Amino acid sequence: MNRSVTDSTVHGKIIYEQPLNERIRTFLRLEFLFKQAKHHLQGHSPWDSRATLASVLDILNIFSRADLKTEVMKELERQVGAIAKLENSPGIDRAKLNEILDQMDVLVDRLHSLQGQSGQSLKHNEFLTSIRQRSSIPGGTCDFDLPAYHYWLQQPSEARLQELEQWLSEFDALELSINMILRLVRESATPATEVAHNGFYQQSLDTNVPYQLIRVAVSRDIRYYAEISGGKHRFTVRFMEQRDDDRAVQSDEDIPFDLTCCAL
Repeated sequence: MNRSVTDSTVHGKIIYEQPLNERIRTFLRLEFLFKQAKHHLQGHSPWDSRATLASVLDILNIFSRADLKTEVMKELERQVGAIAKLENSPGIDRAKLNEILDQMDVLVDRLHSLQGQSGQSLKHNEFLTSIRQRSSIPGGTCDFDLPAYHYWLQQPSEARLQELEQWLSEFDALELSINMILRLVRESATPATEVAHNGFYQQSLDTNVPYQLIRVAVSRDIRYYAEISGGKHRFTVRFMEQRDDDRAVQSDEDIPFDLTCCAL
């Protein structure tokens, strides 16, 4: 069982998400890191460049642990098959469906054209390797630990940003593909209004349906946060409050929320 994290806010509501399989879990982490890197990339200070590079190295570490290009391609191709089956369903916008399929075909072709593993050139970059090795040590990237890094951070911001953008571009095709995959998963179901009685809600899942993601949207005005635990058979939502003594306790109120069980 795993706790959820806040994904975003929309229309005055906070959205909490819980992945139901390891593939989507990894994609969500990468989506978060890409967003974080792009956010800090807008800054021009050495501290902004440090934060951007930290995200790039986290992305690289994830790609070093698995053949994610293959995983992304498999998921894209699986989704293409699932969406193509909807073509003759009543009420389907065939033009929109074909547009989505065309976009996915372009992404699949782009991934097929990539040579070797993603980020491979970054793995052999001695400068980045030295920073990766020190990053696991608390404060290990101090100026005296990595004088070459200190020197790089003192260069004009235009030069730093150009290199950071170049390093991030190594993952462009995979980032676009992951964004498409997650967008289609999130849009695969319509939210339903539910109530967590005494702050608790549980629902069983049909194991014949490929559920991938649970989304809970709750008003920003409610002083509780949603904690989601889930597996392929069932999931639970608990609304928790952080007390003054730093203890988290479950609400004893009935909490309305929007629930989306995403399956594609």
